[in-house]
Amino acid sequence: MKMFKIFGALFFCGLLTPSQEVPPDLSCAVSPGALRNVLAGAMLQNGLLQQHLQSLVLPNIMGEGGLLNAPISITGLHLVKAQFPDLSVILLPGIGVQMTIVAKLDLKGNSLVGLLSEIIDIVLDVSITANIKCTNYELGTVQVIIEDCLCIFGAIKMKLLSGLLSLSINDLVYNQLTGALPRLLCSVINIVVNLVSIQLLGTLNAVIPLGTAGTIQYQLARLPFTSGSFLGLDLDGTVQQMGGSIIPHDSSFAVLPPVLDKLLVLGLHQSFLNEVLSLLIQRPSQRFPCTPEAFSGAKQLKEAVMTLLPAGCSSCPRTDPPSIKIALSGSPLLLLEANKASLKLCVMIQLFVQHLDESVRNLLLLKAELGLSVRGSITDRRLLLTASLSSIVLSLESSDVGISNISSLKPHCKNLLVEKFLPLLDGCLRLGIPLPNVLGIQLIDADVRILAGMLVILV
Repeated sequence: MKMFKIFGALFFCGLLTPSQEVPPDLSCAVSPGALRNVLAGAMLQNGLLQQHLQSLVLPNIMGEGGLLNAPISITGLHLVKAQFPDLSVILLPGIGVQMTIVAKLDLKGNSLVGLLSEIIDIVLDVSITANIKCTNYELGTVQVIIEDCLCIFGAIKMKLLSGLLSLSINDLVYNQLTGALPRLLCSVINIVVNLVSIQLLGTLNAVIPLGTAGTIQYQLARLPFTSGSFLGLDLDGTVQQMGGSIIPHDSSFAVLPPVLDKLLVLGLHQSFLNEVLSLLIQRPSQRFPCTPEAFSGAKQLKEAVMTLLPAGCSSCPRTDPPSIKIALSGSPLLLLEANKASLKLCVMIQLFVQHLDESVRNLLLLKAELGLSVRGSITDRRLLLTASLSSIVLSLESSDVGISNISSLKPHCKNLLVEKFLPLLDGCLRLGIPLPNVLGIQLIDADVRILAGMLVILV
C-alpha cells in the first residue's frame, strides 16, 4: 500500500486572541495532547463517527472496462467497517485547532463484470480535512461552522471472489468513488462535529449544587482562543444563594502558568474563590455554658475571667458559670500570594450571664481576628481546602462589668476557638468547591499551586 500525505483540519474554533475587557472567574489552558484525547474519545472511541458512517448511501458504479470493454456494474455498495489509525491535532495561534483524521474504509457491494456476478470488497484509505470555526458567542454558547472540507484519498484495494480486478476497472471504480465520497464524508463530519461541539460545550456550561447553601453556575465567558501551546477557555462562575440572590464580586486579571507537559491547567481567581467561600462558610452562632462538659478549657477560661472582674462588682457572677456565644462576623477573605494561601476570619466571642428575667449581662465581647494557613487538594472533581490556625489577634469590644485588660485571655480563647469553632469551619470546607468538568478531562493526580491572585490546578 502506498503512503499518502496527511493534511490537517481546523477544528472546534477559528479563534482570535482572548478579550481582556472583563476578567474571567476561571481560566483554562488545554494542551494539544489533552485535546487530541478529548476528540478521539468523543468521535472515535465511543463509535460516534463509525455509527454515522454506517448510514452512508453510496451511489452505484457503472462503466466499461476490462477485457473487450465488458460492462461493469457495482450496486448495493455499503460500509462494512471503518478503522481510524490516527487522529492528531496541532494548535494554530490565533486561528484554531488543526485536526487530522485518517480512516480506512472497508466497503462491500454486488458487482457484475460482463456476465459474471460476484461480491466485491473495496478497502480505501482517506484523510479528511475540515476547516471548522466557532463564532457568534452568546450566553455561554457558540455557533460551530464548517467552512471547508477536503478529502485526500490514498491507496485502494478491490477484490472479487475470483481474484483481483484489472487495472482499468480499478481506475474506474477509484475515480467514481473518489468523486462521490467527499460530499458524503464531509456531510457526516459536519453532523459529528456539531454533535461533539454540543457535548463539549455541555461540560463548560453547568449548574452545580453547593450543598444546601446554593449553587454555582459555570458558563463559557467568551469565544475560545488558541496559542501555539494551548487552547484557552475562559469561564464565568455565578454563585447564588439557595432561593436567594447572586453574590456579587469583583474580578481581577491573573496569568496562568505555562502548560508545559501538563494536560490541563485550570486557574481559579481569588475573587471567585472568596465569593464561593462567603456562601460555603455560613454557620449559625454557637451558644453553650462555660463548663467542662461543653469544652475542656472551660474551667481555665472562667478562672481567668474571674480574676479580671472588679473587686467591687456586686452583680458579677462569682460561682455560676457564664455562657459563651461564638459567631462569625463578616465574610471570610482568602488571600493568594506566591506559594502561600491564607484565610482571614473575624469571630465574635461573648461571655455573658443571663438572669432569670431573661436580661443579659455582658461580661466580655471580644473580637478575634484569625489568620489561617490554607492548603488545597482535589477529590472527585472538587477543590478541598484545609485550614490550620496560624495567628489570632484578640481585642475587647465591650464589657458591662468594667473589664479592660484582656491580655491574659488570649491562650484560653485560642483553645476555645480550636476546640469549638475550627471543627465547624472544617465541616464547611469539607464539602469542597465543585469544579467544572472541562471537556471531560479527568482531574487525576492533580497538583494544586498558589500564585498571586490565583489558585492553579495542574493535571
